[in-house]
Amino acid sequence: MATHLIKVEVNGEAYERTVPPRLLLSDFLRHELHLTGTHVGCEHGVCGACTVQLDGQGVRSCLLFAVQADGSAIKTVEGLAAGDDLHPLQAAFSAAHALQCGFCTPGFLMTIDSMLDEFATMTEPEIREALSGNICRCTGYQGIVEAVKATVASHSQEGR
Repeated sequence: MATHLIKVEVNGEAYERTVPPRLLLSDFLRHELHLTGTHVGCEHGVCGACTVQLDGQGVRSCLLFAVQADGSAIKTVEGLAAGDDLHPLQAAFSAAHALQCGFCTPGFLMTIDSMLDEFATMTEPEIREALSGNICRCTGYQGIVEAVKATVASHSQEGR
């Protein structure tokens, strides 16, 4: 079977790997780089659990091949925190009780992080619509929406 050399930057670190052409980006992150925060749920791009950022945009890593990410910068949930200091979004999720089992949480975090500036101008119904591509079976979404609103408020105050 043919393989391809890819070069990617993941959470600020450069990687070079030889991969099969049909290796999914989610599997590359989980099995090759051992970044298991990217969860695989439906494997059809519907649930959002596998969302990562590819060159700053939220994408479903179960719908992309690793070779498609060649030359790109990838950010996973492991790239949010600064050491032991939670990212403001992670802290807001904790404060708003926006997670229960945690399976969907990395996908929500990566989706929201990639859209923070957009969320600043959204109403609550628009926030809910923007998050509708991420499925949570536990929380009822209210805590997640509250965490987004709190993060957007602090993000706006910081003048980012």
